[in-house]
Amino acid sequence: MLYTEQTPNPESLKFVTNKMLYKGTADFRTQELATEWSPLANALFDLAYVKGVYICNNFVTITKEFNYSWDDLMLKLKEFIKGYVEEGKVIVNDGFAEAMKKIEEENQVEYQYTGEEAELVKKIKELIDTYVKPAVEMDGGNIEFKSFDKGIVTVILQGSCSGCPSSTVTLKSGIEGMLKRMVPEVTEVVSEMG
Repeated sequence: MLYTEQTPNPESLKFVTNKMLYKGTADFRTQELATEWSPLANALFDLAYVKGVYICNNFVTITKEFNYSWDDLMLKLKEFIKGYVEEGKVIVNDGFAEAMKKIEEENQVEYQYTGEEAELVKKIKELIDTYVKPAVEMDGGNIEFKSFDKGIVTVILQGSCSGCPSSTVTLKSGIEGMLKRMVPEVTEVVSEMG
């Protein structure tokens, strides 16, 4: 079984299956990363109109090149993903999560939080994981905490959220508003694309 769901991003569509494809989040913005880690994403990137592949739990969010129409692509992609999953082919290679975690840790080295700041960061991360992540996942995307510095929270947007026109609104009115209420030390929330 496979069906599609709209996302707030007109260039991204969520393809939902009834199977667990990958426990966790796997965001492929480039074919290089896909070639190394995901046979499914790599096969999708071979299609001229695929610009990004995001795999999470039981769905794949595909971001297309803007000069193509979903009307022409949706059925082709549905058939392709359905066939791929039914054949039981590898979705994401083993070791991907560990490799990404290592890269993330290397990137996070400059952010060492101590004392009061460490407590704030813990609270911010918990709020994002509890309230924001589930909503964003329903829209075919993902959000990750990146850093907290002088009141500014930086998050990374992935999947359909990346490059989505409404993600700025969500970020500013939704996430920033909530964090400011719950953690008065937060002055602003900014995003980087994953």
